Amino acid sequence: MTASSQDSARPQNTRAIMAFLREHSPFSNMDDAHLAHYAEHASLRFYADGDVVLSPDDGPVQRFYVVKQGRIRGERERDKDGETETTFEISQGECFPLAALIGERPTRTLHRASGDTFCLSIEHDTFVMLFSQSDPFRDFCLRGVSSLLDQVNQRIQTGAMASIGSSNSLDTPLERYAIRNPIVCSPDLPVRKAVARMHENSVGSIVITDDKRHPTGIFTLRDLRTMVAEEKGPLDTPIGQVMTRNPCCLTANADAFEAAMLMAEHHFAHICVVDDDHRLIGMVSERDLFSLQRVDLVNLARTIGTASHLRTLVSLRKDVSRLVDAMLAHGADSGQVVKIITTLNDVTVRRVLELNIKKNDPGIPFTWLTFGSEGRQEQTLLTDQDNGILFQTPEGMTEQQVREKLLPFAETVNEELAECGFTLCKGNIMASNPKLCLSGREWDDWFARFIDASTPQNLVYSSIFLDMRAVFGPMEPLEALLDKVLTRIRKNDLFQKMLAGNAITRKPPLTMFRNFRYAPDGKKNTLDLKRQGLAPFVEAVRVFALANSVGTANTLERMQQLAIKGVFDTKDANAWQEAYSLIQAIRMRAHQEMLDRGDPLSNYINPDDLNPLDRRILRESFRQAQRLQQKLEITYQL
Repeated sequence: MTASSQDSARPQNTRAIMAFLREHSPFSNMDDAHLAHYAEHASLRFYADGDVVLSPDDGPVQRFYVVKQGRIRGERERDKDGETETTFEISQGECFPLAALIGERPTRTLHRASGDTFCLSIEHDTFVMLFSQSDPFRDFCLRGVSSLLDQVNQRIQTGAMASIGSSNSLDTPLERYAIRNPIVCSPDLPVRKAVARMHENSVGSIVITDDKRHPTGIFTLRDLRTMVAEEKGPLDTPIGQVMTRNPCCLTANADAFEAAMLMAEHHFAHICVVDDDHRLIGMVSERDLFSLQRVDLVNLARTIGTASHLRTLVSLRKDVSRLVDAMLAHGADSGQVVKIITTLNDVTVRRVLELNIKKNDPGIPFTWLTFGSEGRQEQTLLTDQDNGILFQTPEGMTEQQVREKLLPFAETVNEELAECGFTLCKGNIMASNPKLCLSGREWDDWFARFIDASTPQNLVYSSIFLDMRAVFGPMEPLEALLDKVLTRIRKNDLFQKMLAGNAITRKPPLTMFRNFRYAPDGKKNTLDLKRQGLAPFVEAVRVFALANSVGTANTLERMQQLAIKGVFDTKDANAWQEAYSLIQAIRMRAHQEMLDRGDPLSNYINPDDLNPLDRRILRESFRQAQRLQQKLEITYQL
């Protein structure tokens, strides 16, 4: 350390220091007394360009720093060649070194001034006092970017609450919602008496149980209407003959989000709550789950799923945006919200297919496939079509004959989905493309060539076709196909390495000095949150997932499974999940603001339009993407 870097001076203007600190977290949430204590005990330290501020050789860290001006660069030696590399940059308003201070150990990274730099520094004793007395300061020091993410989510929820109204969070366990001691009966009870029991207790359902109180069926007022309208039998019929068998059940510790997704996808209105031995302990209805004043998830999904005309589906799309606002208000995080949007998209796609089958059934069983972000269940309000068809060739027909029947049907479906807001794919990744309307054998051959010949075009395709899901038709053909595809990839080290090399070409938008690197194809000074922000996570995680037999396509679920398998360190996986979720949350909020202004949806944002907190944690999230890519480089020796 040079003589200039050791010079220090007590700040004369405490108020000015406090004003500076208030612009940055965690100080923006600290009370004035604790903030003043920091300002009064801080030294303003100067470091010339290249000066070492902290070194692993210095012993346990004794001071806490906030960058007042300039930057601090973190440096480590690479294991493979001994060369020094920059691992992070700390800029104005950011703190260091948290982990080393809390662990009372030396820093593991050399901290060096990058340009002339000033830091507001406090001694260890002052840090300990603030850590013990200030809750916001302690929470930030312990949790870092997790704490910042909580602040962003809280602000999003607070804004939405202003117009929606309060409610329980979707993370709330079902035991808090469940109606205890639900109305039950045996399967031999006549329907007439069961309905009378429902009427006496003012409920819309009754659960049929066996002698051990295991739910075997459910009967609702909707079932009664169907029974009467379709003349399925007299009211003296035993309820066991007309009940809906195998009712949907969740345990008491499952959360409201899981119940909401089941209700929305399958049009259930009731879910049984059971204990670990599958004994009935409660009942949750959609009315219990959602008390929204404007629109609720289950009702919207049911309305979409039963729409009788295309124009109805088109008109319902605007309600999805309102629902996103509502879900944010109810505590849904970005991962939950994209799954909600995807679920409603799935219901819409299925209904368009059902309506077209009623009008013009091609007479060929098929599975409707979806790829890319829809395949990963990660769609936002800005979405296009990436779909295909998998069919089994009937006896006596050729594959080409089947295609000739299915392609006109698929073209109509693609056009009607476009009317519903799913824009046509510019790259023609659609079921109406003959190359994507294939038999199981043809798909298998296509993937075999795709994996064996790692051409640049095939690597581009990998970001679309290796995230695949069925949304309509039999699931078994796709499951069989995916088993073969995943087995080929696990055995093909060269293909994995090519995928990894392709994944790291999508660099997070940070320069060497942690400035934002703007999108080359967007408006001036903008970032593409999808291609520059989310894609580096998606593509790196996909490689690890495919190489380690992780079957799910969802990025957050892939990270979780990779942590369980020991491929990812748990702390790293948590940081990457939080960073990915943050970028997604900012993207969704930007979409909502665009809709409010009447602007066309776009993935581009100007970071200068964000507040300092959002800009800071966006930078931190991009840095986490860089760390993930570094792991990919090391794993595949790129």
